Order: sequence, then structure tokens, then C-alpha cells
Amino acid sequence: MLAANSRAHVDCVSRVLKNAERQPQVPVPALILDSWRRSMELHHLDPGSQQGPRILSQNLLNECRERAELFLRIASDAVARLHAQVRGADYCVLLTDGQGRTIDYRVDSSIRTDCRKAGLYLGTCWSEVEEGTCGVAAVLTSKAPVTVHKRDHYRAAFIGLTCTAAPVFDPLGELLGVVDVSALKSPDDRRSQHLIRQLVEQTAREIENAFFMHSSQGHWVMRAHGTPGYVESQPDYLLAWDAEGRLQALNSLAREHLLARNGRLPQHIGELFDLEQLRRASEASAQRLPGFALYGRVSAPQRRSTPSVPTPQAQDARISQHLRLATRVKDCNLAVLVQGETGVGKEVFARQLHQLSQRAAGPFVTLNCAAIPESLIESELFGYVAGAFTGASSKGMQGLLQQADGGTLFLDEIGDMPLSLQTRLLRVLAEGEVAPLGAARRERVDIQVICATHRDLAMMVSDGRFREDLYFRLANARFELPPLRERDDRLSLIHRLLAEEAQACGVEVLLTDAALEALLSYRWPGNLRQLRQVLRYACAVCDGGQLRLDDLPQELRGAAQDAPALTSVSSPARQMILDALIRHRWKPADAAQALGISRATLYRRVHEHRIEMPRMK
Repeated sequence: MLAANSRAHVDCVSRVLKNAERQPQVPVPALILDSWRRSMELHHLDPGSQQGPRILSQNLLNECRERAELFLRIASDAVARLHAQVRGADYCVLLTDGQGRTIDYRVDSSIRTDCRKAGLYLGTCWSEVEEGTCGVAAVLTSKAPVTVHKRDHYRAAFIGLTCTAAPVFDPLGELLGVVDVSALKSPDDRRSQHLIRQLVEQTAREIENAFFMHSSQGHWVMRAHGTPGYVESQPDYLLAWDAEGRLQALNSLAREHLLARNGRLPQHIGELFDLEQLRRASEASAQRLPGFALYGRVSAPQRRSTPSVPTPQAQDARISQHLRLATRVKDCNLAVLVQGETGVGKEVFARQLHQLSQRAAGPFVTLNCAAIPESLIESELFGYVAGAFTGASSKGMQGLLQQADGGTLFLDEIGDMPLSLQTRLLRVLAEGEVAPLGAARRERVDIQVICATHRDLAMMVSDGRFREDLYFRLANARFELPPLRERDDRLSLIHRLLAEEAQACGVEVLLTDAALEALLSYRWPGNLRQLRQVLRYACAVCDGGQLRLDDLPQELRGAAQDAPALTSVSSPARQMILDALIRHRWKPADAAQALGISRATLYRRVHEHRIEMPRMK
């Protein structure tokens, strides 16, 4: 049957492409026809292929998800709501990055296996170059919402699917990713997907607007809608501008509206509204916008900060002690240096330190010196004025040092900062003044600095790779964070992070003993970051409400199989429970709280592991 369907599909694609030049009407939309032609003539793909899509390795998937961490966090709630709306009709939801790689998905356990066989799975790649015409690929090429219904797909492997997808753009108009809703079975009539398409487009706008609002915290923002009651809750149009009135960001609908209205995008908010209109729109409820059939409201700039990522509070005794001491140091206007392996939570520690300090009401601004090309670090840190260099924005850009004024600047991986910039940073810290690139005068800034690194800065100083004077200014107080394998709150962290990732995936899961033992026994070279990614992956692929050993990535399963057999007496889970009881003087309530479990669960595990409690004899 599959072979017959495949041959029939090949004949259909070939016939349509052959006759398209001389027939005014073809049985597929123009967008699909153009994609078919590229798939055959440019990408040389076989329309009869039954092979599923390429799936990223676990390491590559983790890298993609880490790069899209902010996008994933902001999109998570909207993706979960969309799945709740469509799951009853056996649809699954995929979220891809800007290259069409699936970085998040939601699917009911009852259809998970069938969806996986059809290629609807975490880590699948949906570019047109690889898969031909499909929902995600059509959005990547057209930058518009689209439905690719059943035999619209170019490759025979996907002709049973219906896929409706919509783009999500960042505030500068670049593609962030794609929201896709797909089903294994559906009516043949394309119109059956009309309601699904509305839901997908609405969800894409929600994610886009949420990302816009997060990115524009430091600017004036206007929300606008044709109906006053929707201005605050569901704005169609978003515009952001800086203190000088220069437009900094537009959401996609505002961009389309202004291009259609004016033929170009304005550079200054004054080209659209006068200052008195903006003042009225910022002091009251939604106001009618003269010249537009819209109502709008303006909000003042907020202090720009990094996203508050849901992360467990520190319970490890050493980390708690470090926080208490670091807070005292920071409030005495001394720089703090946080050291530790990659992924131990240095930025989380820095954010908690900022929130506990006297500058908690100020901004918390971050720069990862290792994640930004060396040629861009200077402009990111110091900013620049209009025309400062070839390719510079005509609006200029405020640097992170100025954005952190009155608050905290977190310099992650400071050991990767180029020597030339170390000199400029030292001058800023010594004099409290910053000069944007191309600026004629310096400006005062009031900042406190927290730095982090996994490198040995003292060794780098001796090797001439890090300035000694900067090292002594930044390392007023040094705190070494323990790796995950040495933390005494590992069990609590596993349960808390599992709860977060299960909620993000819209599932409820229980951790089996074998999986828990593997998680506790593993060495975790990537520490907390790796643990979160592993749990997220496991929640996405597990079935039946239980997270089993087979649901964990291969490296954890392999480590568990290679380890010597664990008895109840020597298992990591038993030792962790015993350590918690001893540390809390055999008080069940305190030990259970430290472990992140209930007293009933503690008593059950005490019995299972044959732990003799003094008060239970």
C-alpha cells in the first residue's frame, strides 16, 4: 500500500510540475508549487522517499536548546496552552528554532509512538533543503503562516500528515522560530484546518509579543489595538523607542502596518505622534491615536534585567554560606568573583546575590564574554554613537555598562575577555566613567561588578593572558561553587528540576528507582545545565507517566550499566537519605524538607533502604 501511494505521489508531483507552465490552474497553491519545483530542481530530493526526517544527536540538540534558552522559556506557556486546545483532536505541537530544528514539542502519550514514527519528534530537522515541502519549511521560506495539507507535502513519507505553522519574529524582524501543529490523520479537505490555523497564528503572536516586551524593558513601549479593551491584554501592535525618541523595535504586525501605510519604516516616534499625544497615552487608559484607527497606551521604561529563570534556591550548605558572605562583600562596594566548572550555576548565584543585595531594585545586566565574537564585545559593553563605524546602526546603541547604571553588571566567562578590552574595563571601574565608541565625551556610571569564570585566572595572570591589575580589582572576594556531583542537595535538585521540566512539557511523571539511581550516580560533567537538559529530554520522550532508565540519554544508561551492581546498602539514594538524616540530627521533618520530599515518602524510603533510625527502634 505504501509503495502504491509512493508511486502515485511521484506521478502526481511530476505531472503537476510538467504541466504547470502551460496550464493556468494547478491543483495546489502557488506557494506549494514553487516549493515542489525547488525541492526537485534545486535540492534534488526524491518525492517517493519514505525516509523520515533527520534527527539531531543529543549533544547537538542540547546545544540548539541552550542557544534558544530565552526563546524556549518565553514560549513554554503559550505552547502548553496551544497543546491543551488541540490535544483532544490528536494534534501535537512543535516549536522549532530559526533553522527548522525542533527544540520543544508537546504530544499525548497515547499517540507519542505513532508521532515519533512519523517524524514528529524532538530534534527533527525540517528545512526545505532536507525534507522538501512541509509546514515548517514553508514558513522558513515564505516567512508567513501556512498550511501544508496531506499531499501538499513533497516527500511521500509525509503525505498522511497535515501541518499548520506560523513564524515568530524578534523585535528587529529576524525569524526566531516556528510554531507548528500537526496531526497524523485529518479530513482530505484543506478547509478542515481553518480553525487550527487561527490558533497557531494567535499563539505565534503571543510568543512574539512576550519576547518583544522582555527585550524592550529599557525603552518606552506603545501597545495598540483597534478595540480599546484589548490594548493591554492582547495588543496587535507594539512599538518601542529610546529616550531620544528613536524607534528601536516593532512587532511584525506594526512593521507590516507601517510599511503598507508609509512605504517605509519611520526612524523616530515623532514621525508618527506628537509628544503631547504620547504624554496623554502614558497617563491614562487606552487613548484614541489620531491618524490611526487604533487605541493605544504608552508605558515608561523599566529597568532592564535578565530573565528570571525558574531555578531551585540554594540548599547546599556551602552555597548558602557563600551567598551570605558574598552579600556582605557586595554591599561594601567590592567586586565579587564566582568560580566553578561549566554549568554549576554561576549566573544563578550572581542573580541571587544581586537580589539579596542593596541594589536589588536596580538592573541586573549580563554579558557572556565567551558567547559573543571578540569583534562585537566592545560595542556590546561600551555601546556606540550613530556612525561610529562602518555597519553601525544609524540609531547608535546604548552599551551594557550604561544599561547597568545603578545596578549590577555580571560578566560571565571574564577569562575570555580580550586583553585590549581588559584595559578599557579597568579604566571604567577605576574612574566610574564610560565613553561609547565614537563619543566625544565620557558619561558617569554607577555599577557594581560580579564576574564568573571556569578558568584559573591566577594562572592566566602569570602567563600574561589576563591583566594583573584587573584581576586584583575584580577578585576582591572569590567564591568557588561546588560541582553537582559534590552537592549535598542533589536529590532535592533532581526532584525540583524534574517537576519544572514535566510542567513545561505538560506531563506528569514519576521517577523510577533505576532512573533515580542513574541520575544520582552520574558524574555530571555539565553540572546543573546538563541535568536540566537531560530531564527535559526524558520528560519529552517518556511514556505512561513513568520516567524509566531507558528514557535517559545513552551516556547515563551506559554509565549505569558499566557501574558495579548497587545494593540497597551502598546505593547513592540510600547514602543521600542517610546523610540528610544525620545532618538534621535524625529529625524526619527537617530531613524530608532538605531532600525536597514529603515525610511519608521519607519514611517509605527509609524502610526500603533498611535505614535504622534511633527514634524508630
